[in-house]
Amino acid sequence: MSSDKSNEKLDRIVAQARQDREERDKGYRERALKMYPWVCGRCTREFTRENLRELTVHHRDHNHDNNPLDGSNWELLCIYCHDNEHSRYIESDATKASVDTQQSSTSTHQPFGDLAAMLKGKK
Repeated sequence: MSSDKSNEKLDRIVAQARQDREERDKGYRERALKMYPWVCGRCTREFTRENLRELTVHHRDHNHDNNPLDGSNWELLCIYCHDNEHSRYIESDATKASVDTQQSSTSTHQPFGDLAAMLKGKK
């Protein structure tokens, strides 16, 4: 396969993965916004339609594929508290990794997990 065709196929696969992620995100975001009051779960800042784009859905277990219908893995956080939560999680994970001699992966979300199979046309 020529390099141009390979690059085109990779570009299509990446674009499709991004589109799939955006659709998945939109689905649970819309459900969470219907379920919960438009208030940040940490700083209690209230939101209206004008600034609702600054309210995000945080996955409590950090697994973006874990989206139960009852919303039990979600909480609404403003963009600042959401960034802070992920920073704390990353710092905690880094501290744990430096204490442990074993390196373990805590991430469960693998957006390109099937990339090799897709490139080979098996999926």
